[in-house]
Amino acid sequence: MASPLDQNATSCLLNMQNIFKSFGSVDVLMDVNFDLYPGEVHILAGENGAGKSTLIKILGGVYTDGSGSMVVNDKEVDFKSVQDATSAGISIIHQELSLIGPLSVWENIFLGKEKSSYQWLDKSHMVDYSRKILEKFDLDINPKRAVDEFSIGIQQMIEIAKALAFNARIIVMDEPTSALTEPEVKKLFKIIEQLKEQGCGIVYITHKMEEIYSIADRITVLRDGQYIGTETAENLPSEKLIQWMVGRELDQQFPRHAPHVGDTGLQVTDLFVPGTATNPAPRVNHVSFSVKAGEILGIAGLQGSGNSELLNGIFGTYGKSAKGSIKIDGAEYIPDSPAASIQRGLALLTNDRKTNGLVMDLNIIENATLASLPAYSRRLWLKPAAESKAAKDITKSLRLKAESLYQYVDALSGGNQQKVVMAKWILTHPKVLLLDEPTRGVDIGAKHEIYELMNQWTKDGIAIVLITSEMPELLAMSDRIIVMHRGQVTAEFDRDNATQEKILTAALGERKTA
Repeated sequence: MASPLDQNATSCLLNMQNIFKSFGSVDVLMDVNFDLYPGEVHILAGENGAGKSTLIKILGGVYTDGSGSMVVNDKEVDFKSVQDATSAGISIIHQELSLIGPLSVWENIFLGKEKSSYQWLDKSHMVDYSRKILEKFDLDINPKRAVDEFSIGIQQMIEIAKALAFNARIIVMDEPTSALTEPEVKKLFKIIEQLKEQGCGIVYITHKMEEIYSIADRITVLRDGQYIGTETAENLPSEKLIQWMVGRELDQQFPRHAPHVGDTGLQVTDLFVPGTATNPAPRVNHVSFSVKAGEILGIAGLQGSGNSELLNGIFGTYGKSAKGSIKIDGAEYIPDSPAASIQRGLALLTNDRKTNGLVMDLNIIENATLASLPAYSRRLWLKPAAESKAAKDITKSLRLKAESLYQYVDALSGGNQQKVVMAKWILTHPKVLLLDEPTRGVDIGAKHEIYELMNQWTKDGIAIVLITSEMPELLAMSDRIIVMHRGQVTAEFDRDNATQEKILTAALGERKTA
């Protein structure tokens, strides 16, 4: 096969020219160009709100009222529906999971594409085919089980398997690794290489710089709905890419400042979280650690390691089923409910903001004050002026971008949604912040702002516990790191001794201290 970059030798799979789209009086795409060749990974880059998702929804037949021209496999097309795009060989893995939790894995994979024999659903064929598709991802799971029985990382892999099940030639992956562990990411990249060898073209959207330069053939950048440029990955160094994306240079990608360490803010001793009926193994198995005021403690671990369950156990999500000793500022308390934890100065930013962090059909003010409503009420009567002022002040300090504070949060970009979640917890005036994937699905500019906020919070004396699947972020922002494997701590490293190799070795179960 000719190189995907030898455009004279290879027929174009996709050519989008002068794409324009507006919502009311707001122009969101203005004369955008994008093309794709067989056997290449073409990164579509840009900050949240740059227009990437809108362009992909035009390609996928979701938005049908834009203007411009689109050619697929040398044929000009004008999609009127998602089905039109699917029929043309286009498959899109959206950032937000589209799975239906109560349905089985095989039912999700074949949803809308059911196979029948003599007017009866051919269940055995669909189950067997689903199992074969899952095996490509080394997913040894029963396709008859309901999707919502699996972790969000496994659900992400099921979503990818669903999109790749029916031989599409143009495959769009929008933040496909946001919930995946490093071994799962490697599996996905291996499959991407196989798809390239088969002549497929992959449009890949990610905010992770290391991913871009691991798999990209070419990179196209959008900013504020406008086309900035296209270049091969080897000719677009990361510094220039960031400048194209944000319109300015960033002084430092991971600006961790020297910590202002105080007394122990959080002390966890012998925490135990039992398993479930379907998986009786302990989710957290007698874990102990401490974090000081002004310090960032990173927690690493592969999918199923128990790191998220650890934070939920501390926060009271599991009620009285979690056992152990927890102290905040030296005072012991029992985390039997999130409400009690909030009162004691704990805050938990979960790894799924749309399910557990925000109420999507409430506005910014209502979401920002949700965890601290008693501060804005008198004798059960809400004080709207005080509530609005608090939301205005905190969102201004977080540099939230929105039309107004009365805008519903489901209309915000991912980065701004994350800032609303942060606003909600900062308004509770926490002593300890538990951050589970705080930069997931967030662009490079917003990530930089979140890192600076973390620096400010630690300077103010807040103790932070950080979970992140991005290894560079973990290594750069953590003052210490503990590693978990199957609910237990297998290693602890200080900032100077932590390396990617040591962390991954410990995450696989080898115990170490340094």
